[in-house]
Amino acid sequence: MVRILLDEVEINLKEKEDFSWLKNYGKVFCVFDQQDSGNICFGVDDGENKKFIKYAGAKTINYKGYLEEAINRLKKSVKIYEDLQHDNLIKLIEHFQINNGYALIFEWVNGDNLHPHWKFNTYEKHNNINSPYFKHKHMNMKNRIESINKIFEFHKYVEEKGYVAIDLYDGSIMYDDKNHVTKICDIDLYNKGYLVNETGEEFWGSKRFKSPEEKTKSMIIDNKTNVYNLGALAFGLLGGELDRSFEKWEVDEKLYNIALKAVSEKKEDRYNSVLDFYNDWIRESRNYI
Repeated sequence: MVRILLDEVEINLKEKEDFSWLKNYGKVFCVFDQQDSGNICFGVDDGENKKFIKYAGAKTINYKGYLEEAINRLKKSVKIYEDLQHDNLIKLIEHFQINNGYALIFEWVNGDNLHPHWKFNTYEKHNNINSPYFKHKHMNMKNRIESINKIFEFHKYVEEKGYVAIDLYDGSIMYDDKNHVTKICDIDLYNKGYLVNETGEEFWGSKRFKSPEEKTKSMIIDNKTNVYNLGALAFGLLGGELDRSFEKWEVDEKLYNIALKAVSEKKEDRYNSVLDFYNDWIRESRNYI
């Protein structure tokens, strides 16, 4: 492992990498180098504007795949961000090849990731008052429901555009608790049209939010999979996450039944589409807004 110092921010990598090009965008004030995606991310500030930079091409500590695959995934994600531009999604500004890798430049989003595993372990995430997840769970219910509805609204749009969300979990969500703004921050793996799970249990995603088909080889991943993912998110943000009992649920029974239907093990028992799920959820959640 090598340690690199950039503007007083320390980076840990498997091998040395030249990041001098970051100076074109300002001073590095934070780094996210613990992901297993093959990407490394930076917050930079030029004195007037902050930007979020995602780069593939460095040998990050937790990535176990091929570097070329990480670079290609990031390149392919450009079209996804362009196709799915939305108020609830972080905004891509530019992208380019640099050194042996590829970089995406985004507008900076104020707020915190709801699953900052690099700062909080599982216990701390749920119990530390400084944890963004803990803060989100302890806001007033109006703000919580409005935040969740923004996530669902974006994924209704994803379905409308013919895409399927891949690797959707609470780590894909940023929340600004001062201005009450919710943004989706990672759609790199979203796919145009359905796809087949070719890797079984190793398919992308958090076990806390994965549907049965995301754990089973040769199963189809489609919009009904996303219905499950969104239901699982509802239980993660309003209930007991994997404990999907009503006792752990924090809102009413009507919303509970909508979320429970969404996470049905069998696809045929779920909502037929994200739109159907969204319409039912929005109708019943109005009581809290």
